[in-house]
Formats: sequence, structure tokens, C-alpha cells
Amino acid sequence: MLAAEDLAVDRQLADLSGSFQFLVDLTPVNVAEARKKFLRSADEEPGFQYRPLEDDPEVLRAELDAVDVESVSDPTLAYLVQAKRRELELQIEMLAARCTSEFRTLSIELFGTVSPGLLNEAREILRVFDGAADPSNGLLNAEQLAQLAEQELNHYRAVAPDLSAHVEIRSDVGGVMVANGDLFIPPGIQVSRTRAAALLHHEIGTHVLTYVNGCHQPLRLLAAGLADYEETQEGLALLAEVLSGGFTRARLRQVAGRVIAVYRMVEGATFRTVHDELVGAGFMPANAFGMTMRLFRSGGLTKDLVYLRGLVNLLSHIHAGRGLDVLWLGKMPLEAAPLVEELLDQGALTEPLLRPRYLDDPSAARRLGDIAQAETVLDLIEV
Repeated sequence: MLAAEDLAVDRQLADLSGSFQFLVDLTPVNVAEARKKFLRSADEEPGFQYRPLEDDPEVLRAELDAVDVESVSDPTLAYLVQAKRRELELQIEMLAARCTSEFRTLSIELFGTVSPGLLNEAREILRVFDGAADPSNGLLNAEQLAQLAEQELNHYRAVAPDLSAHVEIRSDVGGVMVANGDLFIPPGIQVSRTRAAALLHHEIGTHVLTYVNGCHQPLRLLAAGLADYEETQEGLALLAEVLSGGFTRARLRQVAGRVIAVYRMVEGATFRTVHDELVGAGFMPANAFGMTMRLFRSGGLTKDLVYLRGLVNLLSHIHAGRGLDVLWLGKMPLEAAPLVEELLDQGALTEPLLRPRYLDDPSAARRLGDIAQAETVLDLIEV
């Protein structure tokens, strides 16, 4: 068991992490209006507007400085909290540097940049798969998607009646996203019915589920997310789409296009150049705008490279014969999974409260077997 003093430090960091909504604070509030104007004009950059920060970064910095991570006695937890402290420090610095030239440099330190191998993988995906749209049996609007999301949450409430996650249609988000366990949907969204289930398994069956499971652990950083959890979390969410049978060529192209766009942005390409190159690669102008906005928001956010990188690394993890069970316990990077398993074996943690609902489908087990034989992410389209 972990000492009460150690768990107090964990709780302080988790509470601080949950006190601000990092991605929401970095996302423009006028995406729809900026998209319309940009697509009608020849402007190099759209005019984005941002919400005022709810928390002064200096106050957050002072709160972080007050957490005594050096006092943690358990060596495993000491390593985890020190890494999380550095991640929170970078996030707070990014909030303070929003819409400045320093922001992109901090983002690269937090999320990294595109490696030559990942860039080649992304380019191969776009070369193999053309820009043809996936078959669709109609579109869902925001209200319809929200209704399906509530139904999906109700499946999990049958196991965890106190599940407090809620669904909200918000005009100040650029796409479907989860923040602190809640699902946000932009009002103008249209989602293919054939993609809706996979999208909900991505957002609810991964992001909400691991948040809820983390909240039921003595170690609350598993809900807030251990340092560098984003890559594995997004890889796991894409794997949910594969295992539920909703991972399409267009979706893989989108993930690959994001990587190439991040690479071009870091090279110095303008918003207009990146957008037009995505259109030239077969993406619809409105979709290309959304992809480019995600990268250039707040000064240059490189986070979108972690989707493909996370999926590639998770594929290697499965090929090595390693399981996924510990990853449902909370939000963690693959590198921390052995440490979390160690804490679980010591009795410091408990088994996950929830398991992804799609795993109850026998076809998911078959697909997981096929994934173990897949040589590259290109092969995931066939499973």
C-alpha cells in the first residue's frame, strides 16, 4: 500500500491537472466563422479568437511549485509524480505563451516532432489509399450524435451507476473531444452513421472509460493522466475503432495527413500552404481546414502526430505478445505500464472498474488476433 503522504502528493497533482482544460483553452471559439471566411478568401491565415484563460498561469505555477514531489517515498510513485510535474509545468508555460512564437517550441518539447520513419509511414498511407470517401448511410447531426453518446454512457452506467460523465453540445470546441471525463460536441458537426459507433468507442470507450477507471483508483493521476499518456491514449482510441470494425481508409488517411501537416508546419509552411497541400492530397477543403486549424491553433500545436505514432507503437506492443488489460486501468504511456502493473501486483491499485464494451463482441477477439499478424498500420484496414 502507498503511504498517505505519497497519495496526498498524487492527489494535489491530479487536482491541479483537472483544474484547467488544456485543449479547450488552446482551441479557437470561432472555428465555424473563421472557416467560412477562409474558404471564401485568399488569406494566408484565418482570424482565430480565443476564450480568456479561466486560470492565471502564474497562479497555476505557484500551485504547482507548492507540491512537494521530492517528499514521495515510494520509488515508483516518485518517478511518476516527478514526470507529471514536468508535464504540468510545460502545459502551464504553453498557456502563458498562447499565440506567441514560444508556444510551438514548447509544444515540440511536450509532444515531440515527426521522425523520418513516421513521416515515411504517413506518406505511404496517402500513396496507397486515395481520397475516395467511405461509404455512408447518412449523416448524424450534433443532437443525434449526443443522443447516441448518452445511450453509450448508459451501457457503462449499468456497471457504474455513479458514472458522472455528461455530454454537452458546445460552440467553443472545434471537434468532438473529451475533457476531464465529459464529452463535448460542436453544434455544426455531421458524422457518418457508419462512423458514429467507432467514434463513440474512441471517445467514450477509451477516453471517458480510462478517466472513470482512474478516478476509482487510489492513484488519481491515472484519471488525470500520467506524463506522456497522450500518445498511448490516442493509439488505444484508434485501436478501439479497429476492434469495433469502424476503422476506415478515410480515417487512416486523416491520421496520416495530420502527421504530414505537422511536419510541414514545423518546417515553416503557412496555414494556407498546409491547407492547400492537404486539399491537393485529396482532402475536402472544409476537412483540410479543420485538420490545419488543429495544428496552427494557439501558435502551433504538434499534438496531432501522436495519433499515428501511438497506433504504430501499440501495434509493436501487441506484436511483442504484450496485453492491453493494464491500459484500461487509467491514462498512461506504454513505458509506464510495467510500473503500473508493479503497483497493481503490490496491492496499491485495484482491477479496472470498467472494460470497453466493444470487447464483448466476439468479432473484436478475432480482429485482435488479426492485428497481431498485421505487419503495418496499412494492414489494419483489412482486419
